[in-house]
Amino acid sequence: MSKTVVGVLGLQGDVVEHLEALRRAGLTGMEAKTREDLRRVDALIIPGGESTTVAKLLDRFALREPLIARIRGGMPTWGTCMGMIVLSADIAGMPDQPTLGVLDVTVLRNAFGRQVESAEVPLEIPALGGPPFPGVFIRAPWVERVGEGVEVLARLEGKAVMVRQGNILGTSFHPELTRDVRIHRWFAGWCTRAQSAA
Repeated sequence: MSKTVVGVLGLQGDVVEHLEALRRAGLTGMEAKTREDLRRVDALIIPGGESTTVAKLLDRFALREPLIARIRGGMPTWGTCMGMIVLSADIAGMPDQPTLGVLDVTVLRNAFGRQVESAEVPLEIPALGGPPFPGVFIRAPWVERVGEGVEVLARLEGKAVMVRQGNILGTSFHPELTRDVRIHRWFAGWCTRAQSAA
């Protein structure tokens, strides 16, 4: 079996940081900016950035439909902060902002406001085991509504900040901005299992 290649959507945001985290975790990463790049990766991370900008760039580079098709076809996909917003079914208070609509949650942008606008908060994530994870929150969203089949993996102040639905993972926080690569390794683990099942 070939080594799993994890793409990082390279339109805008924390692309370099995710690639470096993948490298530190001993994983193969590549920047994905074109339809051809999408065909070459086994999994994809949509990094933090600015959701309105990325929504426009997905259309400009004709990536929206092939990306939706790959995700619905089972490609493991992880959105961090803005990436989770882009994956979501809808955004509270912003019904006209386009999303990929593949993760059955409603998110609220900049939900934590100034309280944890830029803060590191220890998060209990039972799926990872070990000590609390250093959750870096920067103008972070939270999940307001969780659809059927969506598992909540972590909460902050009672709000869901890490969710999983099938092959899709969403985090409100930025694991790529820490030295802790447990979530990157955990994500890669189920990428490998998805490859084995294909």
